[in-house]
Amino acid sequence: MAGVFFLYPFEKGDVVTLRKAHPCGGKTWDIQRVGADVALVCKTCGHMMILTRRILEKSCVRVDSSKDRNKTV
Repeated sequence: MAGVFFLYPFEKGDVVTLRKAHPCGGKTWDIQRVGADVALVCKTCGHMMILTRRILEKSCVRVDSSKDRNKTV
């Protein structure tokens, strides 16, 4: 066994914070589609981009899960 293989379980509706800011100034992105590529929409300006999972995992600083936001106290 060469090493442990791990993919972060991104889900549609999660909000991710990336290292670099978008030209509009926003750093938070909403996940719209998940697969080998991940489709993101900027929360500030609405721009859509598609990143490979590998690039997203490297540039992601924080993930706010949609499950945590939907909990009622």
